[in-house]
Amino acid sequence: MTMTYLRAAAIAAGLTIGAAASAQDIKLGVIYDQTGPFAGGGSVNASIGTQTAIDMINEKGGVEGRKLAPIIVDAQSKVDVAINAAERLLNEDRVDLVMGVYSSAQCVPMAAKVDNAKRFMWANVCISSAVFANRNLQYVFRSQVHSDQYGEASCLFLKENAKARFGVEPKDLKIAVIHEDGPYGTGVAKGNKDTCSKLGLNIVLEEGYAVTATDLSAMISKLRRARPDVILHTGYNPDIALFLRQAKEQGLKWKALIGHGAGYSNIDRIRESAGDDVQYIMDVDPVSAQLLDAKTLAPGLGGVIEEAVKRYKAKTGSEPESNFWMGFNQSWILFTDVLPRAIKQFGGVDPEALRKAALASDIPVGGTVQGYGVKFFGPGAAMSGQNERSSPVIMQHTPQGTKVVWPTAIKTADPVMPLPKGHAYAQ
Repeated sequence: MTMTYLRAAAIAAGLTIGAAASAQDIKLGVIYDQTGPFAGGGSVNASIGTQTAIDMINEKGGVEGRKLAPIIVDAQSKVDVAINAAERLLNEDRVDLVMGVYSSAQCVPMAAKVDNAKRFMWANVCISSAVFANRNLQYVFRSQVHSDQYGEASCLFLKENAKARFGVEPKDLKIAVIHEDGPYGTGVAKGNKDTCSKLGLNIVLEEGYAVTATDLSAMISKLRRARPDVILHTGYNPDIALFLRQAKEQGLKWKALIGHGAGYSNIDRIRESAGDDVQYIMDVDPVSAQLLDAKTLAPGLGGVIEEAVKRYKAKTGSEPESNFWMGFNQSWILFTDVLPRAIKQFGGVDPEALRKAALASDIPVGGTVQGYGVKFFGPGAAMSGQNERSSPVIMQHTPQGTKVVWPTAIKTADPVMPLPKGHAYAQ
């Protein structure tokens, strides 16, 4: 049995895995959910992305001659397990930094604890704006898109397309906002409500629910009474699958459904329960890198994307989706931009050197595999530690594959709206 499979088996059993590290290695505490509901919703794919980046960097000699030595921990889709893992990695394993984290419910308290201890954290996937908003964090950084941007994107997209696609003025387009009630869901929903209201769009219903809910019938009944044209949904995989199943059973119809990352990123997992009903669902997310024209990116990134896709296909047999790219891209930015600068310009990988190196990042648009640039808001800013150049796209899953439908400047197809006749949810 290879080390890869030994590691996978041990992680599945809830164990911590790490290679023996030398004094010169850069020790990474990598936290993802390998078990529990978040695992299949995208966390495992994100962890594959991070591990792929680690492997590719180490095969080329590491960072400034220093190998990356990950200690991988399963957060088990539980907040307390994730927090305890971060503390153990920092205080007992003495890692140089912690990274990963799929769930915003884990990320918000973890970021505060790590920052308070003046240790370094690099957030790969969690998107809640609450991780940074008005907290003036100094040692926590995220190059990933944040939840306000998710909520804004879907509303801007609808305003631009209301007349052309639905035949109504934006003010007459009826929109429902539904979401799981954790930091992730409420953060995106707030972005939806604030932006849609500012743009004059008509929100006819806003409803939250517990991510552990086993029956969404009451919410679906409210949606049937409100008769929205478009549903904006933020959730994880199990609750999305439950919503789609019960909506179909109860005859709920719509003209368009736009999801916001997390569970909607992993469309293959949703397809396992919903089948072809997932066709024409849309997802707001950082783009799956293979969907971009490599000519629009910095030289060399096209080859990086090709290699990452090849490795993911070899491991899973399928095309990588956005959660994989979130795990990969944020790791690649850390390994190729921040860590080299910390070592060369600021003397090593202690928290202060890493902080200074991150604040000095200045990657232009097109300089990462997901297309956006990197420049972090500095101390004193409302979103200190957040990448100010991050941006999502809107993708639509079609019988011809996943297409980028927004922003208009980089779209690869026009959106299919309303749903075509004969679709299970078509009004």
